[in-house]
Amino acid sequence: MSTAIVTDTNSGLNRAEGKERGIFVIPMPVIIDGQDYLEGVSITHGDVYAAMAEGKDVSTSQASAGSVMDTWEEALRSYDEVVYIPMSSGLSGACDTGRLLARKYGGKVIVADNRRISMTLYEAVLDAKKYADAGMSAREIADKLEADGADGSIYITVASIEHLKKSGRITQAGVTLASLLHIVPVLTIQGGKLDAYERVRGMKAAVKHMIEAVRNDLTTYLHARPEASIVMGVAGTLTEENAVQTVIERMKQEFPDYPVIYQPLSCSIACHTGPGAIGVAFVAVNH
Repeated sequence: MSTAIVTDTNSGLNRAEGKERGIFVIPMPVIIDGQDYLEGVSITHGDVYAAMAEGKDVSTSQASAGSVMDTWEEALRSYDEVVYIPMSSGLSGACDTGRLLARKYGGKVIVADNRRISMTLYEAVLDAKKYADAGMSAREIADKLEADGADGSIYITVASIEHLKKSGRITQAGVTLASLLHIVPVLTIQGGKLDAYERVRGMKAAVKHMIEAVRNDLTTYLHARPEASIVMGVAGTLTEENAVQTVIERMKQEFPDYPVIYQPLSCSIACHTGPGAIGVAFVAVNH
């Protein structure tokens, strides 16, 4: 049986790259002052950053049931089965919604919750495509992704915590105190959930702490997955190319034995982090 791979733009895959790789990509919605847009279709990263800078109300939501099912049905016209890989169930209801919708497809659509987002999800989607090309069934691919889902870490810091306040992750008192003391949070995504990791003064200190955290995690995962390759990642909502290159070069210096990739955070993730966010990560891959 042939198996199609479906994900959304929270993976860091855009529709053009998805088409080139033979992967179906659902564009995530972005809402600006009540007007709906679709990532990579009717809105760009620059548009989102500009709207935030202008103080507009910027938010996101799950992909609509219609857009999800339309993509599945498009895939099923050419493939026997579908593996749908949305962002972690610990960060969104997309997995639960997908499983409800999949009931209508008589087992032809399998939802995989591999507890990832952004560049770690990106690598999982590429693994899934490799497994599909090798002839694995949708259920086998989903089981493999879920078994390996914890094999990676993400640490992220934000330039401003105003957008975290809007999402309810920090109070106004916390915003005021952080602003006065120049404190920025370092957050971690492990096991599919977003948690506080550290609070430090300034972005330079935050990057230093994130790199140290990745190095500590890496030693554990290398012992757990000696057969896997390791990829280092940098992601963010950085608006200046110099800032992007600085973080990439720092990661290359710190981890010279591994490839380093950069991805802009998806527009829907940017709605929560705001411009200027920096994330570093590593992930074990099988492609």
